[in-house]
Amino acid sequence: MLKFSSTTRRGVIAIGECMVELARGDDGRFGLGYGGDTYNTAIYLARAGLSVAYATLLGDDPYSHGILALAREENVATDLIGVVPGRNAGLYMIETAKSGERTFHYWRDRAPARELFSGDSARAVAVAMGEARLIYLSGITLSLYDEASLDALEAALLSAREAGAGIAIDGNYRPRGWGADAAGRDRARKTFERFFRLADLALPTFDDEQSLWGDHDVDATLTRLKSWGIQEIALKRGGEGAIVSSDGVETVVPVPAAVIAIDTTAAGDSFNAAYLAARLKGAAPEAAARDGHLLAGAKIGHRGAIMPREAMPPELGYGEPWRLRVL
Repeated sequence: MLKFSSTTRRGVIAIGECMVELARGDDGRFGLGYGGDTYNTAIYLARAGLSVAYATLLGDDPYSHGILALAREENVATDLIGVVPGRNAGLYMIETAKSGERTFHYWRDRAPARELFSGDSARAVAVAMGEARLIYLSGITLSLYDEASLDALEAALLSAREAGAGIAIDGNYRPRGWGADAAGRDRARKTFERFFRLADLALPTFDDEQSLWGDHDVDATLTRLKSWGIQEIALKRGGEGAIVSSDGVETVVPVPAAVIAIDTTAAGDSFNAAYLAARLKGAAPEAAARDGHLLAGAKIGHRGAIMPREAMPPELGYGEPWRLRVL
């Protein structure tokens, strides 16, 4: 079974981008919020009582200030969030179908987050990564960076792993971030393989694996990921539950109950947070997946990426985040 490093290390560092979120409500109007896949996971990890920092670059606009304020309110450390004067945070809009499935529209091409590993911020983030217990990133994180920045990220991950940090990656694949043509898909495949080979824990979604790799079934996904040396895999399949692979054993972990989806935004992000929180607290992978289902099930019953604190499932026993600091 995968064992995470000592609890004396810094905690979790999540890397990626947070954007301004405009989500359409039942009345047809858009509500303002903030979200981004790894940012969402960082907030839910903090609610679970873990020590977590977020690494990104923002602008100095009012909405970037709002992103910082939300992180601090949610007890996510912001010392690895840099501010670039004269720039703005990215923006995305969510349109949600009656089924709860969502469509995203992005305005983010000049977002500062893309430059995290290309300037002065890169060294500070790399040093912090070397002190972390776990580093968390996603396929969307990887889509942000040019080749030089990917090289810098890879070097920082290798150094951090040598120092004792674990690496967890969510295989979030969004074709728009890479280019929907054959060249974009080929670059995404090469980049995913390059970084997944560094990971201790993979948290893919089967729909994404099908979209990027053309996998016919879950066996194809699991076989490929295991061939890259990944010790632990939690493969998310929506309402069909998750398949956990650890120590050569594959276990299906069903969802505890069917949930009517209001908005599936951040379903995978919240699952990942509960899974990682449980594993870092010493739970077995199967128990961690059950926690993931509970949190994801609660999340999809609410609009937007970050559900209200009072909606957090009491069965998870997270309590008030500022009273629980387990790492």
